[in-house]
Amino acid sequence: MPSDSKSIAVLGAGAWGSSLASIASANGHDVKIWSRSGSASLADTVKDADIILSAVSMKGVSKIAMELQSLSIPENAVFVTATKGLEAETACTPSQIWQKTFPTHSIVVLSGPNLSPEIQQKLPSATVVASYSATAAELVQVVFSSRHFRVYTNLDPIGVELGGTLKNVIAIASGSCDGLQLGTNAKAALVTRGLTEMVRVGVCWGAKAETFYGLSGLGDLLATCNSPLSRNYQVGYQLAQNKTLDQILIHLKGTAEGVNTCSVLVKRSREQNISIPITQQVYRVLQGEISPRQALEELMERNIKPEYND
Repeated sequence: MPSDSKSIAVLGAGAWGSSLASIASANGHDVKIWSRSGSASLADTVKDADIILSAVSMKGVSKIAMELQSLSIPENAVFVTATKGLEAETACTPSQIWQKTFPTHSIVVLSGPNLSPEIQQKLPSATVVASYSATAAELVQVVFSSRHFRVYTNLDPIGVELGGTLKNVIAIASGSCDGLQLGTNAKAALVTRGLTEMVRVGVCWGAKAETFYGLSGLGDLLATCNSPLSRNYQVGYQLAQNKTLDQILIHLKGTAEGVNTCSVLVKRSREQNISIPITQQVYRVLQGEISPRQALEELMERNIKPEYND
């Protein structure tokens, strides 16, 4: 082990958690992985950890945070969240849950155009680590940077986090667009207007607009909206093939976080009067109220207006 080796605890042994663990291990760090189905205890995994990285699904974030709260966590441990989603009950992001549970610890968000199968193949990728603490972000940057995985820092964690979360809803719409064979023009318009919705929501929730034009916003949006490797894209594509949501989710490997995110986003945006027409149509499709083609027709029939009128 190199002299600057860190002890890394990775929570979640899915494709994403395993990919990040592999990067840190290849960089010479001491990595322990925990999952509910594994033999290692949570207490042993996080003992003496310099970095605790959570890659669990959104529905498990609050529960695992509460479990950790009862354990002995190193005073200077940095928490890294690599989960993309919104909590159904509170609409909180993962970093907000971690910060509320561990108010004296630094929280870092890791997000970007990072499809796990490509990272596992060591294809070139880039990501962003964001925190209100520049020191914490730089620590995580050093731990995970490699020849194949370029890591940038950012001081807008909520913007970085929302970029990775909100784009999943647009990816569902994008998958439907391809499933309906609507062409390049339609998809370009959809993704561009989807980014407009992401910025609108993000700024209202306290993020910086420029963050959404970086890797964790536009970058992740492009990757997820154009790749069959994306679970959210697959949901949209298969909906356009007349499969039901239940049929799709039963056979889907892993969690399509955009399904839950869409529901939470629609509810909160109604409360705050935020215009999200694409997301609203995706929600109606997911609820079985309309078909993907009907959703397209309704979007095309909306009142004409200037491109920028917010």
